[in-house]
Amino acid sequence: MTVTDRSAQRAAIPGRQPGSSPRRRPGGRSDAGTRGLSSYAFIAPYAVLMLAFGILPTLYAVYLAFTDGGGGFAGVDNFTKVIEDFRFLPAVEHVALYLVIWLVLLVVLVTVLALVVHAIRVRWLSRTLRLVFYLPGALAGASSVLLWLFVLDPTASPVGGLLHLLGFTSFVQVIVPGHLPVVFAVIAFWTGAGGWIVIMYGALNNISAEVIEAARIDGATAWQIAWRIQLPLLRKWISYMGIMSLAAGTQLFVEPQLLSQASNAVVPNDYSLNQLAYQYAFQQNDFNGAAAISLLLLVIALALSAVFVTRGGLFETD
Repeated sequence: MTVTDRSAQRAAIPGRQPGSSPRRRPGGRSDAGTRGLSSYAFIAPYAVLMLAFGILPTLYAVYLAFTDGGGGFAGVDNFTKVIEDFRFLPAVEHVALYLVIWLVLLVVLVTVLALVVHAIRVRWLSRTLRLVFYLPGALAGASSVLLWLFVLDPTASPVGGLLHLLGFTSFVQVIVPGHLPVVFAVIAFWTGAGGWIVIMYGALNNISAEVIEAARIDGATAWQIAWRIQLPLLRKWISYMGIMSLAAGTQLFVEPQLLSQASNAVVPNDYSLNQLAYQYAFQQNDFNGAAAISLLLLVIALALSAVFVTRGGLFETD
């Protein structure tokens, strides 16, 4: 029997080639059906949690935003009320300025640091740097802010000399409202950038080594490889980072709330939109107004996320 004949016999056995019918387990269930059931079982917990803590609360917020305290239809009255509130526009400005500083700082520095760490050929040094970058993210948000209360106090800070050099002699001088967007951006970068650096590092590892080697053979420098090869291939990951960071940034609450309590109201308790919604809900007992602010935040976040998706080609297929 020739090799060709033996190959033909093996190909005739079900399951030996892609075009053959799927193998069946006892009871008539195929491997494909088993894999389908397993995939549904894996996503079921996420689907339940998303329904319970994502979709249903959103629908309830929509209901509250378009009704009054008695449950009657209110149209856009709740939205008009919160927009005309003298605290609303300053809160929008605070969050917008913070987001601009935070997202620019995050996208630029995370990408640069990931490229630098990836370029290090000493394995133990690269691993150590990734661990050092990631560790601050292990702290919960409130714990991180409490730590920064000491860092921002020139009298107790380990970088007190730097703060004095910048002209700050007291905690109150550091956290005046004009400085807060930068302060919050630095805190957010310190706590969140490490995880993104690790993710970007993994994305860089997925770039074909043959492509990089071909560029080096053609005489490309490290800068040219980063600018013309690695950055374009990281575009979707950068867009994803921007969307997730934007969603987190619009929810600014813990940092100004704790600083407000620690500074005896030097930082106002309605500094951010989330704080203003909190004031409406639990100080004024106006849950309808709070829901209106939440929906406005949702719409703004979705619109900005759409920009990241379209510009970054997040759902484009290669």
